[in-house]
Amino acid sequence: MSAAEEILQTLAVLFEPDQVVELRAFKGRTTTSGYFDDHEALAAEAVGLDRKLYQVYVTLNEINPVLLARAANRLLEYPKATTSDRDVVRLRWLPLDFDPVRPSNVSSSAEEKRAAKRRAQEVRHFLRGEGWPDPVVGYSGNGYHLLYHIDLPNTQESRDLIKGVLDSLAFRFDDEQVKVDTSVHNPARIWKLYGTVARKGDSVESRPYRCSRVVKVPSQRERA
Repeated sequence: MSAAEEILQTLAVLFEPDQVVELRAFKGRTTTSGYFDDHEALAAEAVGLDRKLYQVYVTLNEINPVLLARAANRLLEYPKATTSDRDVVRLRWLPLDFDPVRPSNVSSSAEEKRAAKRRAQEVRHFLRGEGWPDPVVGYSGNGYHLLYHIDLPNTQESRDLIKGVLDSLAFRFDDEQVKVDTSVHNPARIWKLYGTVARKGDSVESRPYRCSRVVKVPSQRERA
């Protein structure tokens, strides 16, 4: 499967057809952004950015479709504006990010990656026991993600609910090896675009760059 095909599959899992999505990428101090309702165009641009060694992300929640007019199916360097919390129309995903504890700006080791995978499995099993549906499982290149489908208005009550879930899971499952990232509760949070490479620091044998990917998609999409 080509990189573009893998990214298109990711977009099909995370978004509705023709949904407007912001593609945002970083390289050093350069920020590049564009808004896409043409997901094939988004995938093509993402492949190009990845090949140029950018870190590539997308907005995860449903955003106001009028934002397409900022940069319609194209990219801008140093954009004047990117998606803010008030631009989010609906909260569509509750994201759990299991990040191995390590110094900043370095990739994870093989053992750290395995520890993150084990923790994600533990939390998925725990939440399944609490009646939660199966999530989308993602691999960030350094850690593991669980994405639970939701459908909530972008209100303070909804934001507090999501933050409370993250804080509760962190309290129960955090240890010296793996943390639940509690900072990902804001509506305009950008998320690693699966199918692109995670690059932190330099790629060395013990801590290499790795490609992110969707690991597992549930057979039925159920809301948490």
